Amino acid sequence: MAERLSPEFLRYARAVGDTGSFSAAARAYGITQPALSNGIAKLEEHLGERLFTRSPRGVTPTPFGVRMLPLIERAVSALDGVLSEAKRWNTYADESIRVGVSPLIDSELVARIYNAVCNLPAPLMSKQLVLREANLAELREGLISEELDMIVAPSVAPMPGYEHRVVDSEPLVLVESASEIPEPVKLLELADRQLILLPDTCGLTTFTHDLLKEHSLPVNAYPGQASSYRVLEEWANLGLGSAMLPESRLTEPDTCHRLVLDEEGQVVEVFYEAVWDPASSTAEELRVLADRLVQPVY
Repeated sequence: MAERLSPEFLRYARAVGDTGSFSAAARAYGITQPALSNGIAKLEEHLGERLFTRSPRGVTPTPFGVRMLPLIERAVSALDGVLSEAKRWNTYADESIRVGVSPLIDSELVARIYNAVCNLPAPLMSKQLVLREANLAELREGLISEELDMIVAPSVAPMPGYEHRVVDSEPLVLVESASEIPEPVKLLELADRQLILLPDTCGLTTFTHDLLKEHSLPVNAYPGQASSYRVLEEWANLGLGSAMLPESRLTEPDTCHRLVLDEEGQVVEVFYEAVWDPASSTAEELRVLADRLVQPVY
């Protein structure tokens, strides 16, 4: 009997197609890159042709891959639909909505999440909000393991196969010593700044690296690392370097800070997104919640 197609290998192929990277796809699924590469190799062997080619510029679909990836997407979506309906049929409706939030999330957005849950339409209005604050990796693990229904976090390193909705944004500011003139700073000027960074846990450091890489700018990092937003701000005020963070994370209102502008003079913003599993038994309820976060109802 011929070996059957593995749904998991199809998901791997879709993830590589979405991210354009074997390593990014592996991180999204929480597996090693060799395991993902081996799965795709077995899928290609089963299909009889290679789906992807690798080059110094990244991973691109072969002509065969261009033809097959839309079919793979539809197949995986159909499988997700089967699982979603099965869960909806067999799972008892939980009385809570479990939402994980990054430490980077402002208290105002947390309040919006609470109000959105309180104002859900019937019969969802009786749901209780259960909040959990954790680092980005823990939030994603909680979503994958179904310990969380939704996470709200900075929009970095997408999770293929999950539904995403941008629900908020805020200006990015640069904190420097008080001797600096508090006027906007162009993003290109950051190439000359030594940036104080946090451990890559809440998503801010990833956002900073991605932002500068997107504009072909180097990251000139301070040799040490701050442990919190307050320390980040204090060290920048001392003159050890510059610090970029969302405006809401400033701990002192009189801290000297400057808006960061892009090449066109527009304020650079940090975006926050709600993420949930479209195959979840509560996916429709979570879409309603995400809609209410985008357009708050009080």
